[in-house]
Amino acid sequence: MAQGSDSNDTSYKSPSPGSRPSSSDDVKKVMRREKNRLAAQKSRMRQTQKADSLHLESENLEKENAALRKEVKQLTEEAKYLSSVLSSHEPLCTGLAPQTPDLLYTPHHSSYHHQHIAVPHYQH
Repeated sequence: MAQGSDSNDTSYKSPSPGSRPSSSDDVKKVMRREKNRLAAQKSRMRQTQKADSLHLESENLEKENAALRKEVKQLTEEAKYLSSVLSSHEPLCTGLAPQTPDLLYTPHHSSYHHQHIAVPHYQH
């Protein structure tokens, strides 16, 4: 029987009135049922594989999310630390121009000011 055949299959011949169904009709029915059973089994298998794949993807995204949250926490801590270093250094810098509201930090180019700042290197 051809794949994808259904009740519109023109190869099926209805029994003539008064005659009992032939064995070939029974064979066709059994074959159709077997084909349907296999198709249903294959469909269930694909559905299970898709669910497994989605579960793995979900786990990977949760791990990635946790790693990103950890990185955000570390960067926030680093930003706080650097902000405190800058705050403590500003009174020592005589070369800084008065700050305007538009600028948080005016960079200066004197090499003297950079010699006494020790900034740890963070590992990510």
